[in-house]
Amino acid sequence: MSTQSPFGGRIGRAFPTLPKGETVASYETYQEAQAAVDQLAKAEFPVKELAIVGHDLTSVERITGTLSWGRTAAAGALSGAWFGTFLGLLFFIFSPSGTSLGILGAAVLIGAGFGMIFSLVSYSINRRRRDFTSVMQVLATRYAIIAEPAHVVRARQVLGVTDAAAPPAPVTTVTRPPAAPAPEADAPVEPSATGSGSESETREIDPSRPLTYGEAQDARRRAERGEE
Repeated sequence: MSTQSPFGGRIGRAFPTLPKGETVASYETYQEAQAAVDQLAKAEFPVKELAIVGHDLTSVERITGTLSWGRTAAAGALSGAWFGTFLGLLFFIFSPSGTSLGILGAAVLIGAGFGMIFSLVSYSINRRRRDFTSVMQVLATRYAIIAEPAHVVRARQVLGVTDAAAPPAPVTTVTRPPAAPAPEADAPVEPSATGSGSESETREIDPSRPLTYGEAQDARRRAERGEE
């Protein structure tokens, strides 16, 4: 969510919306996406047209250690001492005098004491339910840089992104001539153009030798036609 400013910036909207555009590149970590935006900024790219979008957000709780009475007291005293130092410095700034240093030291000690007491009481109440310290984080599995369609090509050229999807190859269709119809089973067999059929029909057959296959076929056809 962007921070609104009275001096300009992005126009505030009633409800947050996702940025519209095309994906320039995707990275596994936010640091890589931030480095890519820095590279575009150095190339004088209009970075106001960019946005880093995290996909598949996941809540991660990292365990930093176990809790004990001593660690709880030390942490409470440290946080209380910082608060006491802040109050003592304010008093020293607005009323600088020789006694202000003593007041500063007393504020540090009083803050450390109150912080230790508050931490020990809180630990005594919650020690049965939570005996460890942790840090909560919200991470994404993928960070995409989104840009307006008019600037996508230049952004990819600056980042050296070459894994863009290539256009599909045109599909060529091959037209085949229609196949010739198969001859019918009962159709008569036409003699060949060389005239071998007519010569075999008119050729005299010697009865002293056996018939060949062609001669036997000619005799069968003549018998069917009623020539013998």
